[in-house]
Amino acid sequence: MNIGNLDRRRVLGLGLVGVAAAMLSACGNNSGGGGTNNAGGGAGNNGARPRYQIGVIAKSSGNAVFQAARQGAVDAARDLGQQMGCDVEIIWKTPNNEDAQQQAQYIEQLASQGVDGIAISCTDANIVTPAIDNAVDQGVTVVTFDSDAAASRRMCYYGVDDYTAGRKVMELLAERMGGEGVVAVLAGNQAAPNLQARVRGVREEAGEHDGIQILDVYYHVETPSDAVARMQQVQTANPQITGWALVGGWPLYTDSALDGIHENAAIVSMDPLELPLNYMISGQVDALVGQPYYDWGYESVRLILNKVHHNENPAQELITVEPDVVASVEAAEALKGRWSRWLSGAGSGGGE
Repeated sequence: MNIGNLDRRRVLGLGLVGVAAAMLSACGNNSGGGGTNNAGGGAGNNGARPRYQIGVIAKSSGNAVFQAARQGAVDAARDLGQQMGCDVEIIWKTPNNEDAQQQAQYIEQLASQGVDGIAISCTDANIVTPAIDNAVDQGVTVVTFDSDAAASRRMCYYGVDDYTAGRKVMELLAERMGGEGVVAVLAGNQAAPNLQARVRGVREEAGEHDGIQILDVYYHVETPSDAVARMQQVQTANPQITGWALVGGWPLYTDSALDGIHENAAIVSMDPLELPLNYMISGQVDALVGQPYYDWGYESVRLILNKVHHNENPAQELITVEPDVVASVEAAEALKGRWSRWLSGAGSGGGE
């Protein structure tokens, strides 16, 4: 496993190394709603330089994966603005908690104020697709990241292949379980298309192991407390469970979440954030499967700027990257350092 894969992809694709630090505080705080960041090299908006506005709509402002994406967008505005000779403003519009209707309203607001592009992680594709299509009709370039709206007229999607990520979670879990046992799947929001794809991947990978039985898929409100309560309830009611496949890391974003569970079951989860990494370092989680959190923001901004500044379309509509695997304590400790930089606003996904 190499936790630097994601960062080297960005460095190789853009020829950027040693990017200077940028403080996320310039965007405002991490609460929901609006926040802006102006970047691009300090020439000012005197008409000599093109100026672009890009809205970023994540699923929820409290989820650290989207804080990393926000930092990536801010860094891209600075780096690419300097490269391209333009000024780029990032407008952060994200609900405090997952709310697809609020996302649709943010799309409409951003389009009405004349932004050049929108990057969005879709909580419910069915709800946001009409708003995306209306924005495109108004000349806005839309990119999805993390969770797609495939039936919409967005320009492209950037992220992992969620089906592949789900298969990887189950593959690692089956390995830790010795190829046999009873598995429960923790799956968050039943309407989220990315989570649906991961669950499908888990199920199909489980079907490749004769000794593995999927007990059921368990959905819940995507907060740490709700996820922990769901796991504890299910494990208590079904003591035969010997493995948990978590297609999102929700319960691992709080302390003592796995008491009474990790002693009886192997656990593999998506999302190696700082707190989930602590669970792995302590031996309570067996492996973690990661996504390009920082690059969700960085690459989405790059794709939009390539379109609005250079009139360049992406080579493909689905831009997918392989999930990264954190399978050792050493790798977990190294990745914690990178998260500290992202969440402190120290910028640059590049690293060791």
